[in-house]
Amino acid sequence: MKVPIEDADEKKPGTTQPGEAESSPKDASASTASSASAATSSAPGDIDPDDDAAMRAAAMKAADEVLEQEAVEDAKKFRSERDELQKKLSDMTEDIEKAKKEAAESTDRLVRLQADWDNYRRRTAQERLDERERAAEKLVVSLLPVIDDMERALEHASGFGQDTTAEQFKQFVDGVSAVHDKMVGVLSKEGVEPIDPAGEPFDPLEHQAVGRREDKDAYDETVDQVYQKGYRMGKKVIRTAMVTVTYGGPKRPADAAANAADKDAEAKGSGDKDPGSGNGAAKEK
Repeated sequence: MKVPIEDADEKKPGTTQPGEAESSPKDASASTASSASAATSSAPGDIDPDDDAAMRAAAMKAADEVLEQEAVEDAKKFRSERDELQKKLSDMTEDIEKAKKEAAESTDRLVRLQADWDNYRRRTAQERLDERERAAEKLVVSLLPVIDDMERALEHASGFGQDTTAEQFKQFVDGVSAVHDKMVGVLSKEGVEPIDPAGEPFDPLEHQAVGRREDKDAYDETVDQVYQKGYRMGKKVIRTAMVTVTYGGPKRPADAAANAADKDAEAKGSGDKDPGSGNGAAKEK
């Protein structure tokens, strides 16, 4: 029968190992309790690894849910602020566009009003000038046939002889001539001028051709005879002169046309003076 060998490290009651201090039973019990506690807290096998992983996963899930909830609330808040700012920006943009539109309409209306005012001012000024020139136009047109009859009577009576009857006709002619000169003077004061273009170049704006006569000695398209004088009032021709025109002659050079225009101007100037002398003759009679 074998006797169990005692462990060398086993301590016998009442004996101490070399180098170790002798401890009391009280200290030994306290040391045993602390060692047990440390063993309990540090031993890895006391907690189930699956439970620990589940706890960690639950904690991470709870933290993710909290973060997600905070992110959703922040996103809602930012979205609300963005929508509010977008609405304000849209309102401001509409106000700016409305203000621009009103400013453009006001500017356009101002430009139209200015243009209308300028047109109205020019039109009224021109109308006043035209009315001043045409104030007595109807009266003048009515008097022109009277002047024509007087001129025909004068032309007819001037062919009589020097007998007693001719003397009477001469007095008649002088009286009619005085009336004619007086009437022409009155019309001249109203701006009426006769158009008597005998020997002048034909002007279709002032002359009305009623016949043609071949004359190789005169310039082509020269007024030969004046059947009826024309009249202008201001710058407007109120009646054209009825004339006959020559043809078959040489063309009128430019300098000859200029000389004819100068003669026409001189004739008009002398015609303005004739009514005054006629008035004087009428007053003497």
